[in-house]
Amino acid sequence: MRQLELSFTGRGQVRGFKFTQIKKTQFAYIYKVEHLGRVWYEVFKHKENTQYNVVSYPSNKAFGIWAWTTPDKETAFDRLNEIDLKGFSNELD
Repeated sequence: MRQLELSFTGRGQVRGFKFTQIKKTQFAYIYKVEHLGRVWYEVFKHKENTQYNVVSYPSNKAFGIWAWTTPDKETAFDRLNEIDLKGFSNELD
């Protein structure tokens, strides 16, 4: 399974945006996003695309469903911890 890159520059709708992975867990990721002097954080669940054998970065449609954006780093870490707790408890079921 091909993993997400640690750092990359966006294409398409996010052309020129700089993405940097700042945290990865078994269930989720946080990426720092920089564009035109602005910084925000994208937090999302670990999703595997078995058709292409890759881990997927969320598209615009995923935000609010399994991906979230916040300007605050602490809030991003809080969301990541929530995802991890849910993922861990689901594994226990």
